[in-house]
Amino acid sequence: MPTSAQLWIVRHGETAWSRSRQLTSVTDLPLTEEGERAARAVGERLASTSFDLVLASPLRRALDTARLAGFGDRVRIEPDAHEWRYGAYEGRTTAEIRREIAGWSVWTHPVPGGETIADVAQRADRLIERIRRDVRERALLFAHGHFLRVLAARWVGLPPEVGAHLVLDVATVSVLGWEREAPAVVRWNT
Repeated sequence: MPTSAQLWIVRHGETAWSRSRQLTSVTDLPLTEEGERAARAVGERLASTSFDLVLASPLRRALDTARLAGFGDRVRIEPDAHEWRYGAYEGRTTAEIRREIAGWSVWTHPVPGGETIADVAQRADRLIERIRRDVRERALLFAHGHFLRVLAARWVGLPPEVGAHLVLDVATVSVLGWEREAPAVVRWNT
């Protein structure tokens, strides 16, 4: 039975590879100076909001964003919030991949040695189920662009491919919640 719990999501601050638009999953990059500044600003925006639970991907960029935002003492690592594993495409840009495979997209094409979109959706579904079961009011999650876009699509019951239409910038706050009994995107990419 769904609750009225909200899931507030934060995409991590900027890294060198997010700036250059390289696919970044298992490469554990630090935040840039701008990423650190933006993470502190996220903390200022969230300072007056209480959370029952604070989670983060196990990757450094998400954990550092949580710490710099002021949640380092409360954050719990959530393995299911790991970024989409890009396999052979790790560190490459979509433009580079498209020189070899016309029209390639992580949303529609295979990722050699990486995860399928169904794999990512399965992780998102498990996380959503736990949030809806265990959180009374609000949870906060620090994670990654592609994963969070899949998570938002799944939150509202849509196929994970819908995430392709949900642009998500670094160091932004979004809110997944409810419109009466229907799951809804309450705020996006702010």
